[in-house]
Amino acid sequence: MTAGEAPGGSAARSPAGRAGGSAPSRPRTYYGTAVLKEPVWSPEIALYFFTGGLAGASAPLALASELAGNRRLARSAWLVALAGVAVSPALLIKDLGRPSRFLNMLRVFKVTSPMSVGTWILSADGGAITLATARQLFGRPRRLGLAGAAGAAALGPALSTYTAVLIADTAVPAWHEAHRHLPFVFAASAAGSAGSAAVLLTPPAEAGPARRLALLGSVAELVASQLLTHRLGEVGRPYREGEGGRFLKLGEALTAAGAALIAARGHERPGATAGAVLSLAGAMAARWGIFRAGFASSSDPAYVVGPQRERLEARGGRPSAPPR
Repeated sequence: MTAGEAPGGSAARSPAGRAGGSAPSRPRTYYGTAVLKEPVWSPEIALYFFTGGLAGASAPLALASELAGNRRLARSAWLVALAGVAVSPALLIKDLGRPSRFLNMLRVFKVTSPMSVGTWILSADGGAITLATARQLFGRPRRLGLAGAAGAAALGPALSTYTAVLIADTAVPAWHEAHRHLPFVFAASAAGSAGSAAVLLTPPAEAGPARRLALLGSVAELVASQLLTHRLGEVGRPYREGEGGRFLKLGEALTAAGAALIAARGHERPGATAGAVLSLAGAMAARWGIFRAGFASSSDPAYVVGPQRERLEARGGRPSAPPR
């Protein structure tokens, strides 16, 4: 009996099988029992996907604004980065249950573990952003603050995207099968969020670079999200249906509306504010949709068994060699 057969009979007893095999049966397990357990992460992790990405993408924007002489925009971007990197550890600790568990992850550095690498990236980037923001606000520490600004800008892209690598490294089908798409979605979403947050906090006259970043990130996120939802075949259904699909569609609609407002009315404070708020809400909704899509795919055996069968058929129907 294979993993797709039900107890007491074969998969051919499905309606598709009785019809002469005109359509493949949906993979099943014993009485529909889930093959995988649902992820144990709490909702705070979905929020961390957003705040970590926001902090990571804001740091390069802040440093670039400084170098261009736009101190007002740099100030806003550093404050956004500091807020994001300050909230992120609290969200992780809330999920872990005790602060000591977060500190224990810093006892070792394991390059093969996205979680270990990500913890160190968050900690290092947090210190660098703190130094850079202090220098921006108070003028000191000068040398350490400058080094912190450079370090924060360098680590920012990694902070924005490592969470995509982390969830893709799990066995959750909707996340694992999307390993080629998730980093681009997270990077684009983080860029759009950083630009939108800076637009929200900066007078329109000084917010030109932030508007351009918000628009570029929003368009890239919409394109990457479409590729994510439509190139995964059966495994991509949780991104198109159910709670995950609803929130992803909501996120796309909010992001598109926010980008349109920033493009059309971003030079005026009311339009810039409304567009930035819509874009930030869209980014958060999209992260929640991706988070919930993973839960849906882990609870349905079809998303686990189906890709396994496809890979087996791609190898000519031969099972893989047993590990030595």
